[in-house]
Amino acid sequence: MSRPQNEINISEIKDYYLDLQDRICSGLEAEDGKVKFIEDDWERNEGGGGRTRVLTGGNVFEQAGVNFSHVHGANLPASATAHRPELAGREFVAMGVSLVIHPHNPYVPTSHANVRFFMATKKGADPIWWFGGGFDLTPYYPFLEDVKQWHQTAKQACDPFGQNVYPRYKKWCDEYFYLKHRGETRGVGGLFFDDLNEGGFEHCFGLMKSVGDHYIKAYRPIVARRKNTPYGERERDFQLYRRGRYVEYNLVYDRGTLFGLQTGGRTESILMSLPPLVKWRYNWKPEPGTPEADLYENYLKPRDWLGLER
Repeated sequence: MSRPQNEINISEIKDYYLDLQDRICSGLEAEDGKVKFIEDDWERNEGGGGRTRVLTGGNVFEQAGVNFSHVHGANLPASATAHRPELAGREFVAMGVSLVIHPHNPYVPTSHANVRFFMATKKGADPIWWFGGGFDLTPYYPFLEDVKQWHQTAKQACDPFGQNVYPRYKKWCDEYFYLKHRGETRGVGGLFFDDLNEGGFEHCFGLMKSVGDHYIKAYRPIVARRKNTPYGERERDFQLYRRGRYVEYNLVYDRGTLFGLQTGGRTESILMSLPPLVKWRYNWKPEPGTPEADLYENYLKPRDWLGLER
């Protein structure tokens, strides 16, 4: 017998996230072939904790972090309820998996993924809950073949849930991962969604799981194609410079970073997304006609990647 559409099983959601973390870490370890993730279990004074896994100094990955967190508390801070006053005075639970992968080779893109669940409860009232997440790609020396494959896999994750889902979440990703002060996207996008609760729990849980399950399917083939591409000091220098944009975005705009810091999360796990090495340069622009200029001119803007023939 099927359960009611809005019956929420927290243990089932948690089991999925822990299994997803295991599967992603195993796939990345296999692709790297040198080192494995170290695991760090932590607890939060206000309630809950998590399981952080970090890989450093690999053959392929300079630093990779895959974090599971499950936190709860009696009240959300005012900064977290300013735009959602209906959440004030409610107990909350938030859990999910978030990851950022920083490769050595500048021809291998940085990637990010996040799938999460939030619920706020109050005695005598219906729970307020939603899922969110997505994945996005940040190349330094992009290949159209890789970008099209990334978006095709993203579309495959969404298609079972409606033909309008991929276009909507793709557009949302382009708008969300946008550095307003730079006038450029963080990378070539992918999927992003938040506040998902339409269609009942089973539908929303299924869509979120499909996005989570498709991340490694989208990223690992790109890593395999590019990880042995020769590169020199020029490419490495440009990679480190562009990583600065990643830092800017995460510290200025990223909702997950801000929510974690506002709710007393574990700082080391929240900031694991930052790259180990970065370069900063004043008022720099690439020379016209260079591979670096190609990134700026053709990739750091929203495009219909699946319909593009270039």
